[in-house]
Amino acid sequence: MLTRHDAQGAEKRSANPPLIVFSDDWGRHPSSCQHLVSQLLPRRDVIWVNTIGTRRPRLDRLTLLRGLEKLGHWVGRRSLAETIPSGLQVVSPWMWPSFGSSWERSLNRSLLLRQLAPLAASLPQLPIGVTTVPVIADLVGTLPVARWVYYCVDDLSEWPGLDRRTIHSMESDLIRRADLLVAVSESLQRRLAEHDRESHLLTHGLDLLHWSSPSHESVPELDSLEAPLVVFWGSIDKRLDVSFLDQLGRDLERGTIVLIGPWSDPPRAVGRVPRLVSLKPLSYRRLPAVANRADVLVMPYADLPVTQAMQPLKLKEYLATGKPVVVRDLPATREWVDCLDLVDSPESFSVAVRRRLYTGIDAAQQSARGRLQAEDWRYKAQRFESWLAL
Repeated sequence: MLTRHDAQGAEKRSANPPLIVFSDDWGRHPSSCQHLVSQLLPRRDVIWVNTIGTRRPRLDRLTLLRGLEKLGHWVGRRSLAETIPSGLQVVSPWMWPSFGSSWERSLNRSLLLRQLAPLAASLPQLPIGVTTVPVIADLVGTLPVARWVYYCVDDLSEWPGLDRRTIHSMESDLIRRADLLVAVSESLQRRLAEHDRESHLLTHGLDLLHWSSPSHESVPELDSLEAPLVVFWGSIDKRLDVSFLDQLGRDLERGTIVLIGPWSDPPRAVGRVPRLVSLKPLSYRRLPAVANRADVLVMPYADLPVTQAMQPLKLKEYLATGKPVVVRDLPATREWVDCLDLVDSPESFSVAVRRRLYTGIDAAQQSARGRLQAEDWRYKAQRFESWLAL
């Protein structure tokens, strides 16, 4: 039964053009696009389209599990999200798992149009198309939308394991044809400018209340680990600099380095780092409790083209926890140098982490983190929505 509150929400959303959003699977992990859309839902109806990537299929466990996961979506298994917010419709259209040739691109365009065009046509007004993935480039000009927005969150052509040639080709088409470009870092803005296109800058935000509120939830996965705990959460892949972890592991006299997240073809040497323990991914809801148990939070990324361009979502989340933070010197982390410890070598990483294990966070860093107040996703969503109206 539709409540009065639901009816008021629906009326408010109907006053604004709906969105059709192409991105990662809703509920699979808390991406920046999901944070933005969550803030916009009270004011707009949204069709969220779970897409596929262009990772080269291989005969390995990762490919098999991801393939089974997508098949589960396609045959009607419920969304990975625990709940679907009011105003949001999540769809998982059938897609051919490759875009590497012209016939594969043509096939996927036909498959997507057949499934999505009726949905777009059923809306009370033309939707605005928003995408974080270049693989929908062939829908521009064919799917009935009012305008297209490319929300550029990563240099996907540099991501480990992806089909770089295909990504580069489709992204070039998308950049050229999109009506509005939004980039999450100045590095990505410069890359978009190489196509003679201007873009808006919208760095990642955070749910400040979620990360700054004390959490006393138990984390039994950490109970058997020797303290102090040096913690990283996120995808464990080739972006990590194993030499940083190895140096720290050899220098620690006690304690545990904890990596929490999915393994996505990381360097083999990760498994040989002393004092390192890897845990399966934990839910977004539980991560503040993990931070509460951590002594230092770290981002030991390598200096690579992909890390030069990225804007790590976890950076501001780390800072909001009030814990010491030690990170690699990269463009995205440099802006927050007064709030954390910036390092550029395995030796300086080990020294900084071990110093913070002893001293904790200092007063100057804690005070500097006050500017996180202006980084809440509410304000980011307001800026994003203002550009949609231009």
